[in-house]
Formats: sequence, structure tokens, C-alpha cells
Amino acid sequence: MGMRAEILLYEGFEELDAFGPFEVLAVAAFEPSLVTLAPAERVTGAHNVTVVPHAGLGERPELLVVPGGGWAARHDRGAWGEAQRDTLPRAIAARHAAGTTLAGVCTGTMLIASAGLLVGRPAVTHRSALDDLAAAGAEVIAGARVVDDGEILTAGGVTAGIDLALRLVERRDGVGAAERAAEAIEYRRDERVHVGPRAEGCRRPTRVL
Repeated sequence: MGMRAEILLYEGFEELDAFGPFEVLAVAAFEPSLVTLAPAERVTGAHNVTVVPHAGLGERPELLVVPGGGWAARHDRGAWGEAQRDTLPRAIAARHAAGTTLAGVCTGTMLIASAGLLVGRPAVTHRSALDDLAAAGAEVIAGARVVDDGEILTAGGVTAGIDLALRLVERRDGVGAAERAAEAIEYRRDERVHVGPRAEGCRRPTRVL
């Protein structure tokens, strides 16, 4: 069973924030695609990897993964610059309003926060941006690897995106499917998952913070 999952790229995105979840979701038959806000021939990541995206951002993907990158450095190129321009956060907010589940990886959480979607909600991001996340009005869950709050999930720094993707697999297909996906990529899960109040009815992880 496929799922329309899109991973949103922009200039200066952190490569592992995107490719870690992509690998997990592909293994678990989520049919992920790499997209940009507007159609682009190529996008360059934070470490100068050039990527050819599959398409432009859909109007209503079932799942939208938002990677981070470059937030702490306050560079124009990266998540910080995208937050300042506000075009990407507004597009994220529009997809959420249309029913898309959002998954923020590392400082991709800050782009979701910049869209005004995390006020009063539990969330986590890279440790360098936790103060910014609190200033944006979120309830910071600093000890969590992943925070599942229903239609918005967030993850800590960089490699936590793999655990976030495995949590999405677990929610849809169960613990066994997540374990098989982790085994396929030879990855040991970090199951420090905080389940927020809006995640009632979602499949529960084996360990909950």
C-alpha cells in the first residue's frame, strides 16, 4: 500500500535530513518523492550535493517531510533564510490546512514553527535551535528523539529523521513493519518517542517518554 509522501527540498537543506527519511519510506513502500516549492532542475544541499528533484510540491500530499539545514548559522541559504522569506512556511501552512501530515526533521521543525503551527504544541528540533523553538511558542520536549502529535511530527537533529520515518512506518503498518524497515537498512532504532495529545488513536511505540 503506497502513500503520497513528499520531501521538501530548498537551497541549503541538510542532505541527511532528506535522504535518511527517503530511504526508510522507500523501503516501507511509502512512494516518497523529492519536491521543491516551484519546479526546479536541481537543488544544492548544505554540503554541496546537487539533487535533481522529482517534481514541484503537490497541493495536498498525504505526508510532507520538511528537512532543516543551516539554522544556527543564520545563513540566507538554508532553513533560516527560508523562514525569513516566509514563502516556504506559508506553503507548509497551506498544505497542513488542506489535510497534509507534516514531519519536521532537525531544524525543519523551525520552518513548521515559522508557519505558526506549533504554538502550544509539543515539539523537538536540533539542540542548537531549542531556544528558538520555545520562543516560537512550542512546548519543547528536549529529551525526545521524535515527538508525535498526530498530524504534526517533529524530530531532533539530523539522524533523528530516520527514527521519525520509522515512527511513521509504525503508525501506518505496525511495530513489526518498522522493525523490518530498520533491519533492512541495518539501523538500530532510538525509540525515545513523546506522544502528544493529538496522537490519540495512532499506534503506540514500544517506549514512550
